[in-house]
Amino acid sequence: MVDFDVVTLPDTDHVDVGDTAPDFTRPLVNEEFWEDASLSDLTDEGPVLLVFYTMDGAFPATYVWNEIRDRGWGRNGEGDLTVVGLSISDPYAHKQLIEERGMDYRLFSDPQNGVAEEYGIVHDLDGMAGVSEPRPAVFLLDEDRTVEYAWVAQEWPDFPDYDEVESAVENL
Repeated sequence: MVDFDVVTLPDTDHVDVGDTAPDFTRPLVNEEFWEDASLSDLTDEGPVLLVFYTMDGAFPATYVWNEIRDRGWGRNGEGDLTVVGLSISDPYAHKQLIEERGMDYRLFSDPQNGVAEEYGIVHDLDGMAGVSEPRPAVFLLDEDRTVEYAWVAQEWPDFPDYDEVESAVENL
């Protein structure tokens, strides 16, 4: 039995295929520490799969990162793809998620949700005035930050078609 309501999200004018993804600088967290980094720092090194997800600890975050981890995307220097996440959770929560999930990925921390605003994917949380998070979204970016693939949730909860994302990565 499902103990939550599926909610249809309003249409959004989000960053899409062919657009240049907005650059940003936020704390980037790994298993040991965090430091300010920009998206362009990552794309300068090669293609990036930018994964927006709900706050750490929410079940959708667990599902998304377990799937990405299990598929081994961009892990241990395999290929030239960098997989990086972004949510409103603070660096301490990110370090905990990385440890608990056994993740080999870095996560941007954006507590004010400004990056989601720039990408057109803000999701206002019901019953929490002034609190928002990014709606789940995946953007595959080339070295120039051109969006090669985009998926944005149309309902909550919603998850990307992982086979479709994998195919886009392989065709990059």
